[in-house]
Amino acid sequence: MTYPVHSLDTAPAAAKEDLAEAKAAYGFLPNLLGVMAEAPALLKAYRTVAGLFEGTSLSSTEQQIVLLAVSHENKCNYCVAAHSVIAKMQKVPVDVVHAVRDGQPVADKKLEALRRFTGSVVASRGWPSDADTKAFLDAGYSKAQILEVVLGIGMKTLSNYTNHIADTPLDEAFAGEV
Repeated sequence: MTYPVHSLDTAPAAAKEDLAEAKAAYGFLPNLLGVMAEAPALLKAYRTVAGLFEGTSLSSTEQQIVLLAVSHENKCNYCVAAHSVIAKMQKVPVDVVHAVRDGQPVADKKLEALRRFTGSVVASRGWPSDADTKAFLDAGYSKAQILEVVLGIGMKTLSNYTNHIADTPLDEAFAGEV
């Protein structure tokens, strides 16, 4: 099924403010948000959850690992490409970005526990193994951070599923990361 990629001119009135804010923040309007504008409540929910996730106790590197791991597990090429670019902009080491996006182990044991735990939660639909949960906690993460990972998974589920359903075209800004 195809969906329009809305611009500020074509978006429903209820989506225009969110799109304008996103364009001002990113310097362009990502196609994902243009698609989400078809359902303004989805666009607002996604942007709200993204803002909440940014405010968690996870570092920006850890946040990008969560978002990349979810997108890899859900096979969302759009989000893998987008978060590869964003992660590199946030100075996440390139070897870490490539490992996570490819579903491969990360050399840093703590970050690997995060990658593995995130993938386990997604693959098990919220029922991670006791071993993965223990490894996550033993790596130095907290019970609160387990729930922060759930928040990141919820955020990416909104975008991953939207991209799957809408077959969102990849933005030129992310094209080098496919």
